[in-house]
Amino acid sequence: MNSSRRRFFRTLSAAAFWIDARVRGADQPRSNFIIRSARPEDFEMPLDGFLTSITPNERFFVRTHVYTPQVNLPQWQLRVEGEVQNPLSLSMDELKKLPAAELTAVLECAGNGRAFYKPTVPGLQWRYGGVGNARWTGVRLADVLKKAGVKSSGQEVLFNGADVPLAAMPDFIRTVPLAKALHPETLLAFEMNGRPLPASHGFPLRLIVPGWAGDNWVKWVTNIQLLDKEYDGFWMKTGYRHPLHAVAPGTAVDPAQMTPVTSLGPKSVIATPIDGQGIASGSVTMRGAAWSGESPVARVDVSTDNGRSWRAARLDSDHGRYSWRLWEASWTPPSTGSHVLMARATDQSGQTQPLSQEWNPSGYLWNVVQQVRVDIGTPSPAAAEARTPAPAFPENLKQSCVGCHGEDMISGQKLTRAQWERELDKMVRWGATVQPADRSAIVDFLARHFGR
Repeated sequence: MNSSRRRFFRTLSAAAFWIDARVRGADQPRSNFIIRSARPEDFEMPLDGFLTSITPNERFFVRTHVYTPQVNLPQWQLRVEGEVQNPLSLSMDELKKLPAAELTAVLECAGNGRAFYKPTVPGLQWRYGGVGNARWTGVRLADVLKKAGVKSSGQEVLFNGADVPLAAMPDFIRTVPLAKALHPETLLAFEMNGRPLPASHGFPLRLIVPGWAGDNWVKWVTNIQLLDKEYDGFWMKTGYRHPLHAVAPGTAVDPAQMTPVTSLGPKSVIATPIDGQGIASGSVTMRGAAWSGESPVARVDVSTDNGRSWRAARLDSDHGRYSWRLWEASWTPPSTGSHVLMARATDQSGQTQPLSQEWNPSGYLWNVVQQVRVDIGTPSPAAAEARTPAPAFPENLKQSCVGCHGEDMISGQKLTRAQWERELDKMVRWGATVQPADRSAIVDFLARHFGR
């Protein structure tokens, strides 16, 4: 590893320590989460988070590609440029002079549920909790664009933030079609649940794209640019894309044959009882939350006989078309023994959760009906999720791969040798230094210890 690369990683490590100790420590206690990656921070909400209407900031999942930037609010400016008649540069005080808007909406990572795809796919192995429901307060993006004056040539709206890419990773820049940007419920938020945005959730300004997956909810926004054509950057043309048609599991798909991830599908989660739990005889109450994309949840049905029959669950009050709804259903087991419980959400357009799902190469948009197996008559707690302790990483792997991110990012994967080879090649393109003589040994180690 050359000296400039060592200095780069030392700087990143120091920045990460400063942020963890002084900024995010109070907002994101790690004990509240399932840690998918400690550095950069990717924290999953446990199942009991689906028992509350609003997810508290300190329990709201965290997804970050990079280290959280430090933003000096007095110096911060929002620039609006490109295909506009009046380019703008707004301070937070100037932005807040626009009419205020508030919206309760679900934010869900596009990869939430990735761990359930078979065959496995690379990426953070989210299960259920890469999602949360919050009240977002800010201004309408449409009001900002109106103030700038959108030219007739404007087609796409580009968003960039204060975050800095790691090594040679492409800058995280996303675009939203103008029609969605002008929707009255698309916001630029500066508050989350009545408090200033936490640093890990985009302080001081975050894009809110209700009904769409979280890759579109750009954090730490500093720049908005109106484009007269589609943007061809990595995170639009290669990353966060979904096949146009069904593909065979394990198939590599050309990004040109895929489309950007946008709207979510209907989804429900059973928070209690928990899979594998033993329950004494008597009445059982199933509880959880359900949400959808741009069409609100209309109903949740439950099954207590492995999907042979279904009945409606009780829904709580409607908190808005983009909010999740809590649900519950009582059940008296007809006998002791093993039973499979299921919950299935349907939105107002008639779209219903599937019982199986088409595979896709990035593991996006999982919304298959959840199955929870319980044992009636033998009370016992369900086992918590556990990971096998990772083996000691060889020195060449540490030097090549454990600089931008920690070992937990690697140890959470279960990939084939070919997938590990592709991941290593990607990391090299993004700045990792792998000596040719070490490449085979590194791939061997990864495939042996973190293979399928």
